[in-house]
Amino acid sequence: MNPLSEKQIRSSFVNASRREAAQATLPDLAAVPWERLEYLGWRDRRSPAAAYVVLELPDGPVGVLLRASTPAAGRTPRRAVCAWCHDITATDATLYVARRAGADGRAGNTVGTLVCAEFTCSANVRRPPSSAEVGTDVDAVREQFTRERTAGLRERSARFVEEVLRPR
Repeated sequence: MNPLSEKQIRSSFVNASRREAAQATLPDLAAVPWERLEYLGWRDRRSPAAAYVVLELPDGPVGVLLRASTPAAGRTPRRAVCAWCHDITATDATLYVARRAGADGRAGNTVGTLVCAEFTCSANVRRPPSSAEVGTDVDAVREQFTRERTAGLRERSARFVEEVLRPR
């Protein structure tokens, strides 16, 4: 992913008001490992239910304001596979819900997905594959497997953002 400025990030949000975008708590952009990311995702330190993702699409960066679901009181969270990275070793996936962009979002329409709670998808797709996943120790096979997982993450996360943008 190409490095983004604070201004680019704040102006990229398609389902947030200007006020919500301005009040978003951004991560330390100087510390972000941009070259190892397919998307930038973070939770708001001031509002734990708020989260954000920014992807690079062909027309430029697109940001989405998300809301994390809260498990019912007394209910043990279930393990789930992330819909974006499909990583089987992921420890925690959370249901994130996004208002649709435009009039549909203002009317209350949303779209949701299960994503790694701390947005670790990029690291998950880059972890060395197990022998159960690739069946061999040949480096070329392992590299191809990682490239395919990375491409899959890009495709699935972009599909979610496109769904947020699509009128109902």
